[in-house]
Amino acid sequence: MSEKRILVRWFETLGIEDIPLVGGKNASLGEMYQQLTPKGIRIPNGFAITADAYRYTLDKSGAWAKLHAVLDALDPEDVEDLARRGAQAREIVYGAGLPEDLQSEILAAYAQLIHQYGDQLSLAVRSSATAEDLPTASFAGQQDTYLNIRGEASLLDACRRCFASLFTDRAIHYRVDQGFDHFKVALSVGVMKMVRSDLASSGVMFSLDTETGFEDVVFITGAYGLGENVVQGNVEPDEFYVHKPTFNKGFRAVVRRHLGSKKIRMVYASGQTKNTTRNERVPDPQRSRYCIDDEEVLELAGYALTIEQHYSQQAGHSKPMDMEWAKDGLDGQLYIVQARPETVASQQQGNILEQYHLDGEGEILTRGYAVGTKIGQGIARHIPDVAHLHEFQAGEVLVADTTTPDWEPVMKIAAAIVTNRGGRTCHAAIISRELGIPAVVGCDDATRTVETGQQVTVSCAGGDEGRVYKGKIPFHVERTDLSGLARPKTKIMLNLGNPDLAFTTRSLPNDGVGLARLEFIINEYIGAHPMALLHPEKVQDDAARKAIETLIHGYSDGADYFVKRLSEGVGTIAAAFYPKPVIVRMSDFKTNEYASLLGGRQFEPEEANPMIGFRGAARYTHPAYSEGFALECAAMKRVREIMGLNNIKLMIPFCRTIKEGEKVLAAMAKNGLEQGKDGLEIYVMCEIPNNVILIDAFSKLFDGFSIGSNDLTQLTLGVDRDSEIISFDFDERDEGVKAMIRQAVEGARRNQRHSGLCGQAPSDYPEMAEFLVKIGIDSISLNPDTLLRTTQTVLEVEKKMQN
Repeated sequence: MSEKRILVRWFETLGIEDIPLVGGKNASLGEMYQQLTPKGIRIPNGFAITADAYRYTLDKSGAWAKLHAVLDALDPEDVEDLARRGAQAREIVYGAGLPEDLQSEILAAYAQLIHQYGDQLSLAVRSSATAEDLPTASFAGQQDTYLNIRGEASLLDACRRCFASLFTDRAIHYRVDQGFDHFKVALSVGVMKMVRSDLASSGVMFSLDTETGFEDVVFITGAYGLGENVVQGNVEPDEFYVHKPTFNKGFRAVVRRHLGSKKIRMVYASGQTKNTTRNERVPDPQRSRYCIDDEEVLELAGYALTIEQHYSQQAGHSKPMDMEWAKDGLDGQLYIVQARPETVASQQQGNILEQYHLDGEGEILTRGYAVGTKIGQGIARHIPDVAHLHEFQAGEVLVADTTTPDWEPVMKIAAAIVTNRGGRTCHAAIISRELGIPAVVGCDDATRTVETGQQVTVSCAGGDEGRVYKGKIPFHVERTDLSGLARPKTKIMLNLGNPDLAFTTRSLPNDGVGLARLEFIINEYIGAHPMALLHPEKVQDDAARKAIETLIHGYSDGADYFVKRLSEGVGTIAAAFYPKPVIVRMSDFKTNEYASLLGGRQFEPEEANPMIGFRGAARYTHPAYSEGFALECAAMKRVREIMGLNNIKLMIPFCRTIKEGEKVLAAMAKNGLEQGKDGLEIYVMCEIPNNVILIDAFSKLFDGFSIGSNDLTQLTLGVDRDSEIISFDFDERDEGVKAMIRQAVEGARRNQRHSGLCGQAPSDYPEMAEFLVKIGIDSISLNPDTLLRTTQTVLEVEKKMQN
């Protein structure tokens, strides 16, 4: 050689500045091994075979001219031509072999790794292209990875295969799309100690929420076995969220979690020469448990924050990261095996808020994880495998069991993507996110329930759950320029009960949540009556009792289940809007609604008119429900004290008398929620005429009032709001109702107490919003779909009042 080429470099000698030499993946591993190992982050040791080694290999074999002959006339839009030329290019590179001096350096480094880790060492051999994993371009898995590599011959062969994988069909297509020159992109190979996650678990994590770009959370996914199944979308993983601001203040809690099905795991294959790994079925008892415990989730979250902080300081700006982790089943420790900049949600810029809204309903064909927040429509086409990709037409909805990088040329022309398998970090999710098209993944039955040729609507506009509807459901897109939107003096807050929508709705211009309802969380996240969870032996229905046993599996008992599920639902909303106030209303089911919960019939009386019966504050201290209220209090205490989300204020509904208010406050203090302690404020719903009449007395008990216009109208006008036959008389704009609202606002102001309104009226009637502003209400809480419109109304009214 006329010049000295650097062929092999150990991780400890590499930094992020070495991307041109070893690619983004290896440079990042070296950077972390050097800089972050001293900070307690475990990185497996290894070495990089450099891009110089790749070029040297092709120089020595005279392969460049052959590659030009194959690739210069390529038509990337011709799938068959791409496949043919890609195969030829890979054969040229693989056939080039490895020069003897390069082989010697690789094997010498391998011997050093064996000396460090012992004779049982197995290797992960991973490709790291110099145009891969950069901040402006990152497609998942374009080049090959080989796991559980043992022995010199297998290592050298894996290196040759990695070099050849620079010319996979999807890599060639991607480089054409991105304007990269095939001959200016090189490939480095990372050779590192294999973390024995085949005996434990592994996954992917992000230092933001991948669907909404919300940067105040760490999002962690995981499944049993080697990580390839999570990355490729072959399993539905467990999911965890940790809130960064409170974590940084010393609080340690998972604020949100979802149990994935984790049907299969990838393990080492023994006794085979060709395949080094295989998939096996996960036993049902393991599937019903999370693959890592909370302590491990929190350790990973700490890793994610340290890594993000390091790269952000280096870049001089916030740099969200995409990381792969693995737990070693032999030593029980957690390792980071890859970190790269997150390149989709973090790069979404501009002040245009885009909201998709369905304008109708239809038959739901399947459900899964929503990727993104858009809606797509088209003719469905089921593609069973790569051999049928040529059948797919632009503008169709791609339906598949799963996708791999080979599918990317057709994914980019799809209206939407639907898969049976995968979670939010699977290949289909990553690519659809990057392409900006809606996807619903992990449906389990999509290829069976969605037929080829069928018109479908794919909606990701409803929160975490994505839905595929039969037919063409009308929808509209609302685009708002937030750059010039002023904030009114009157606080504009949100009504929100569904935690799935919290990370999305937080992007609306708001002053917090004026009404967070517990009823949706109890219905959807818990699904059972609190007293039935406490006393399952009193549930007479055998099926209901067995259903409760299934629900609480994995929790110490029904109380533990209720408290953790409720606190995580509320915690998700509180985290999304932190540090803005979130006013949480304690449960306000009516007896007929409570009875419809699992196991509820044994614990609820039958009432002729539940609307004005055993509800609200009256229940909380009554022997029939006081234990249930104690669970609600325990959950709220957990949100504030364990999760550190002290931005929640609590609110008591339907408090008829001063005596009821005193008893409830005493019960709350007994259950650990002492008014004023650690800044805890307790509001009351002002929805009964007696609340208005005695507002001075109620002001001595409570820190603020939220006017419930629905119940206040019902009780002022004597109209049952559930009765259709008399519904024509129900009108919040009635002068008598408005007089009550005015008295409430004036009374709150007189007593220096907060006044707000969280009913439907200002959302439905602009004139009611105008009335509220004119009487000087402190805040108006609105449904998300009316917030922007009503904010404009409030701004106009305030402007008129100033003139």
